[in-house]
Amino acid sequence: MKILFIGNSHTYMNDMPELARRMIEDATGEACEVYMLAYSGRSLRWHMEEEYFSERFNILHGKYDYCVIQEQAHPMPAEEDTIKYATKIVELCKRVGTVPVIFETWAEKAKPENQIEMNRRYRSLATKLDARLAPVGELWSEVLNSSDVDLYFRDGEHASAIGDFLIAIVLTKVIAGKLPKESFKTAFDFTVPEQFQPVKENVQDEVVELEAAVISLIREKVGKGL
Repeated sequence: MKILFIGNSHTYMNDMPELARRMIEDATGEACEVYMLAYSGRSLRWHMEEEYFSERFNILHGKYDYCVIQEQAHPMPAEEDTIKYATKIVELCKRVGTVPVIFETWAEKAKPENQIEMNRRYRSLATKLDARLAPVGELWSEVLNSSDVDLYFRDGEHASAIGDFLIAIVLTKVIAGKLPKESFKTAFDFTVPEQFQPVKENVQDEVVELEAAVISLIREKVGKGL
């Protein structure tokens, strides 16, 4: 299985695509490769205007099984832009048999009311484009509303290691149709205390083990929600 991730820092934070790869391999027992086109603060419009030839080449010639598409989140761009540029990406995917997956993001910690509009936009977009939806934002809200688990990085916008565990497990369920084994308890945290950059350079230093109760809660919400 090969997966291409298109997005920004909400995709690359804590090396989330690699965590998703490991989860998918754990869930399926099959090899999985991940590739990423993700740049800080960028929108789908930027991807398809400024980096069009890179996106086009990767999608058309990369022989990907899935393409995970993540739009700018904080703030959300104009809805018509999201529809226009997501459509361009999805059309390229469908031309070569790649399954598009719309990555629904989450609201800022200080603005939880924005989640309702995010949910509406992404559900509508996935339906309009006949793409799979990874309802990360909806399940993010469910976890927050039913526990004191903090899914946010200290900036209140990006995901913490726990938040990225949630993202990766949602993507695993949407793509593989199942959850990783209950024994899968690790996540990545590439951040350095009190800094956003630089990040940890040794991959082994990123690995963290999450509390069993936190994993159980996330598995329960994702299992019921998908």
